[in-house]
Amino acid sequence: MQHPEGYVNHEIEHGIATIEFFHPASNSLPSAILNDLAKTINDIGIDNRVKVMVLRSAGDGAFCAGASFDELMSISNEAEGKKFFSGFAHVINAMRKCHKLIIGRVQGKAVGGGVGLIAATDYAIATEGSSVKLSELAVGIGPFVVGPAVERKIGVSGLSQLAIDATGWRSAEWAKRHGLYSEIHSSINDVDDAVASLADRLSHSSPQAMAQLKKIFWQGTENWDVLLSERAAISGHLVLSDFTRDAIAKFKAKSTRS
Repeated sequence: MQHPEGYVNHEIEHGIATIEFFHPASNSLPSAILNDLAKTINDIGIDNRVKVMVLRSAGDGAFCAGASFDELMSISNEAEGKKFFSGFAHVINAMRKCHKLIIGRVQGKAVGGGVGLIAATDYAIATEGSSVKLSELAVGIGPFVVGPAVERKIGVSGLSQLAIDATGWRSAEWAKRHGLYSEIHSSINDVDDAVASLADRLSHSSPQAMAQLKKIFWQGTENWDVLLSERAAISGHLVLSDFTRDAIAKFKAKSTRS
C-alpha cells in the first residue's frame, strides 16, 4: 500500500510474512501508515500460508520516530485527536490478537509509538545502536496508548523510567536488560541473520502450538480494545493544549534549523 510520502508493503515466502513500513520523516507514523499496518497485520494473521511474521521498517536510520508531528499539529478537536491516537491502538491490538508470532527487526533508534510497536512484537532483535525513548511527556502528552504494551514487556518500573525521563535515551543494552529486546547484535547484517534464522525455525514449528503459546503470552490483555480506546481519548484531549502546540512547534522549528 503506497502513500505520497510512505508505504506499508509485505511479502510472503516459505511461510514467513515480512511487513515493512516507511516514511521519509525517520519512519514516523501518520494515520495512513497506522491504518495500513493494522489492516496488513489483521489480514496476514488469518492467512493460512503464513506461519510467522517479521515486522521491520525501511532504511538504515531510525526504526521509528513515533507519531507524525505534522498530523498532530493538524488535529483541531478531541474527536480527531482520539481518532489519530486510536491508530496506534489498532496496530497494537492487531499484533496482540494475531495468532502468529511476530519478530521485530530493529535497525536503529525508536521513539514513542515506535517503542510501542517493538513492545508489541513477540521477539525483538536489534542493533547495538537501537536506543529508545518515550518522548511524549516532553510535548505535553504521555505514552498512554503504547504504555500498556511497554509495561507488559518491561514492567511498571521500566515504563516509568522511560515515561518520566522523556528527553533521555536508553541504550539498546538497557532495553535488552529490561526485556524489550530479546537479542542485540553489533551490525544490521548480524541482526538480519538472526531474524532469518529464527523465522526459518519458527516456519517449521507447529502453528497450533505457536498460537497457543501466543495466547498464553498475552493472557490478561483481553480488555485492551476498551483500555487503549480510553487511553487514545486522553491523548486526544491533551494534544489540543497550548503546551503541546507550543512544544511541537518548537521541536519542528529546531529540526528545521538543524
